[in-house]
This record gives sequence, C-alpha cells and structure tokens, in this order.
Amino acid sequence: MKSIKRTQRIISLLVLLFIAGMGLLIFKLVHESTFYMMNSDVHEYGYVYDRSGDVLFDGTGNGTYPDNHFLDVGNIIGDDKGQMNNTLVAQNLEKINNYSFNEGLLHNGGHAAIYTTLDHSANRAVYDAYGYMEGCTCAYNYKTGELLVCVSLPSLDVTKGYDDLENFKSATLLSKNMFRTVPGSTQKVSTVITALEIMGSNRLFSKSYDCTGKFHNSSGADIDCHNPYGHGTQNIQEAFENSCNPFFAQLIEDSDMPFDRVKKHYEKMGYVLNGGKSTYIDINGIQCETASTTLEDPYEFRTQWGCIGQGDTLVSPIQLMMWESAIASESGKMTMPYLIDHITDTRGSEKEKAKTRFSDRIFSEKTADTMKQIMLTNGSDKYAYLINGYKVGVKSGTAQVNEGMKENSLLVGFVDEPDFPIAFCILIEDRASGYVTTEQIAQVLLDNLKNDF
Repeated sequence: MKSIKRTQRIISLLVLLFIAGMGLLIFKLVHESTFYMMNSDVHEYGYVYDRSGDVLFDGTGNGTYPDNHFLDVGNIIGDDKGQMNNTLVAQNLEKINNYSFNEGLLHNGGHAAIYTTLDHSANRAVYDAYGYMEGCTCAYNYKTGELLVCVSLPSLDVTKGYDDLENFKSATLLSKNMFRTVPGSTQKVSTVITALEIMGSNRLFSKSYDCTGKFHNSSGADIDCHNPYGHGTQNIQEAFENSCNPFFAQLIEDSDMPFDRVKKHYEKMGYVLNGGKSTYIDINGIQCETASTTLEDPYEFRTQWGCIGQGDTLVSPIQLMMWESAIASESGKMTMPYLIDHITDTRGSEKEKAKTRFSDRIFSEKTADTMKQIMLTNGSDKYAYLINGYKVGVKSGTAQVNEGMKENSLLVGFVDEPDFPIAFCILIEDRASGYVTTEQIAQVLLDNLKNDF
C-alpha cells in the first residue's frame, strides 16, 4: 500500500513538472518567437512613417518614391541591410517585422509599422538649406521630448544601395548629432550654469574682469580673445554676449569658484571627467555619446581652455540641445528625447505609445531661470534681426578643429513661446568653405517647423 502511494506521488510530481515545463516552453515560444524570426532568413518588414504619415522607410521594397526621397533621413532612420547599426530601423527591426506567434509570417496585409516624431518636410528643408556644406541640426519639443528634426550631412538615400560604398564621403553612414564634437563657445553655457550653482546670481553678476585681448593666467599661459583689442571691463552678461575667453578663464581662477565644486557640477550635468568611462544616452535604441572634458587644475591652460569649449571638451549636438530644455523649461531637468511616437502590430493595433520623461535635476530652478534670462537677452541684443519672428535664447560658438586648421560654427538655443517650445543645436563644419550661417539654418528650421506645428 505504501509503495502504491509513493508511486502515485512520484507520478503526480512528474506530471506537474511536465505541465510546468510545457507552460515555460509555450511562454518562451510566444515571447521569444520574434527574436528567432528576426534571426532567420525570411522577413516581411513594414514601414516607418513621419509624424504626418509620410514614408521614411519602406520595408516591402514595393513603393515608388521621388528621387532622393529618403536622403535627408538616411543616416538616422537607416535600413535593414546591415551597413548602419546606430539607426532607428537597425535598432528596432522587430517592431516592423510582420510576424506574430498567432498568425505566423504575413506575406501580405501585415500592418507592423513605426510612427516617428520626425517632421519630414522640415527635415528636408533644413537639409537643403545647407547647400554643399556639411554638418548637422537637431531640434525637439522641449515640453514633450518629440525629436522633430535630425539632419546630418553628408547622407544617403538608402534605396540606392551601397555598391559605391568606397566612394561615400566620410561620416555618410552616421548621424553626427549622436557623436561628440568640439563645442566651441557654446560650452560657456555650461560654465555659466556652474558659476550660478556655486556663487548664485547676485554674486556672479557682481563680478567683473578686464579683457585686453589676452589673459596671462596663473600658470604662465596665454588665453587669447577672438578680439585682439579686447573688450575692456565686463560683467557676466556682457562677457557671455561677447564670448570673451579671457573673462571665462579669470572666472575659473576666481577664489569664489572652488574647483571641487566646479567638477561636481560638471559631472551633474553629465560630463565624463579626466578620461573616465564613457556613457551613452539611449534614444529608442540609438546610442548618443555623452560629454567629456578635462578638469585637473583651475590655473592651468588645459582646464581653462576646456571650460571655454576647446581643449579636450567634446559634446554631442543632442546633449547640447537637451541642456537647452532644462534652461527653457526653467526646471533644471532635461526633457528626454524620443523618436518613436508609437508602433502598430501586424493587425494595425496601436502599441507602445511614447510618454514624456525627464532627467534628474541637473541644476536648480533658480539657476535655470537666470541662465534663461542671460540667453534671452543675448538673443534680443545680438540675434533679433538674424533670426526673425521668434523670441529666442541663444549662444553661438566657433570651434577650432583639425589642429586649428578649420573652424566649425555652432548655435544652441530655444524658442521662448508656450505654443512653440523648440530647443535646437546647429553645427556647420568648416564654416569658411561656404556662405551658409547657423542663423540662416535656424531661420529655415523654425519657419518650417512652425508651418506644421
């Protein structure tokens, strides 16, 4: 009798184990089937659309489009050919694969798609505005995080393939918005924020330093001003508008700027200091490099030059844009950018609707408010006729690259209008090689976004 009961328990246990195993198998099949299909040789991809329904990627390969229809978005949207990895399609192929566990692979009639936040018409207008010059522009809604424009030149129309790959220009296959570049004097935004966090507004505005065209720093090195005749005695607003290098070098040396606190606030804004391990900002699977610089000695040229925006300082245009959101919103928190508004499954049902997210507070609300006023004053004083029709807060920058052989032009800023909350970063490479200015790009950018906003 005992033997029979023991056998029954063993059989019951085996049955339960079998049922649990089958349950686990079914769970894995349902939830991992997409992964195995993505790694098979058979796919039926759907579409990627812009915010108004314009096609940005056609996975079916059956559509007919105007010549170079995808040129302005080629290196941010990408394709499924494996040549570009840091693109929306490459990082989200499973979302446009017309396969489901219940229905299998749908060769016809599948509705898997990604609906992005991009404004294709504005993107194309900005791309065309560059003419034969190169660089990149990004812009987003700083209240919601919707990435509206992400242009990088040179680019490609992915429908034309890669047969001539060896003759592609350098950086054709990547979005420069996601990669670090020398920020030039746009870096002074970060340095002013740091000073405001340490000193407060009243003390910072009480400071004044002389500029004679050159500052001989405490370690014996010279910090040159772009104006060889100097700017005379200035306060922070004047120095910011004049983009005066000697003023900012003296600010870093000031005894009211304890260096350990300078480093702390730079790190809080997201800088990797002194060769630390790089980190990334994730935008729907796309990796965006974060800022880095060297801060070792406040009296030494390398550190001062880095706080001015040269030396070892590197920042991606996306991160420069994100800092603007923390200023424009007066919150001290960055609005996190996203490219995917929502997706649809094989039946066309909406899934994964995006939500607005914010970073931790990287500086105080009071600092954000003061920095906003400094930038708005600069916009009013220097840019009212260059960027017409918008109340903008801006900071320009000139970045020396290629050992000083070339100069890039940058412009970061925001629109201070409740119904048009746009933050942006514009980069023009080798500015002397053409006629286009960052202000002209900004005008095209804002005018075209406004049309569709």
